[in-house]
Amino acid sequence: MRQRAPQPVMAHLQELRSRLIKASLAVVVGAIVAFVFRNWIFDVLARPYDRVVADHDLAFFRPTEAFTIFMRLSLFGGFILASPVVIWQTWAFVSPALTRRERRVVIPIVGTLVILFLGGIAFGYWSLDRGLQFLVGFGGDKLEPVIGGNDYLSFAIRFLLVFGISFEFPVFVYAAAAMGLVGWRKLAAGRRWAVLAIVTIGAVLTPSGDPLTLLLLSVPLYVLYEATIWLVRFTLRR
Repeated sequence: MRQRAPQPVMAHLQELRSRLIKASLAVVVGAIVAFVFRNWIFDVLARPYDRVVADHDLAFFRPTEAFTIFMRLSLFGGFILASPVVIWQTWAFVSPALTRRERRVVIPIVGTLVILFLGGIAFGYWSLDRGLQFLVGFGGDKLEPVIGGNDYLSFAIRFLLVFGISFEFPVFVYAAAAMGLVGWRKLAAGRRWAVLAIVTIGAVLTPSGDPLTLLLLSVPLYVLYEATIWLVRFTLRR
């Protein structure tokens, strides 16, 4: 299969700069849109807190904190909105190094990356109030929850991003199989190592470190790993 002729290092750097600028502009535009809907985004992210801690509103403790919270929300929303563009620009930078056959495989992979990222965000949101309930419940009758808005939203955003990014890993496993680096038999034989890697990385990445959140993250990741084995087996036949 033909590949594009090698380019000088400066040409690669210029290409990278162009892709980064386009991705950054997409995030900026998305952040502007998210800023317009900042109150709605805040309500959505605060809903799990309201369900768990119904009698205490989120608070801020510094004059600048409310402004900082909404700027962070806008940036987070902008990144979510721009994620298809960011992933596409990443693909566009990498694609010249791939063969024509590999490019045909990667194009649907890019779409799958977007779907899995957004699916991970959605599953993380579903898990958020369950993890929060587990953590707040430790206070019992001895400790009263008085949580700052900045602390809660930082926790919630990191929680969602961890789920969104973690759900991407099956795509890279499938891509490695598509390029002939691994096969379904090797993936099946490595199940125990996959479980160990999923649990270990999940324990490091989860913002709370509690066992319930780790379970909520690890179980769907292992299910995705098993699904990837079957997908490799019946689509790539390797």
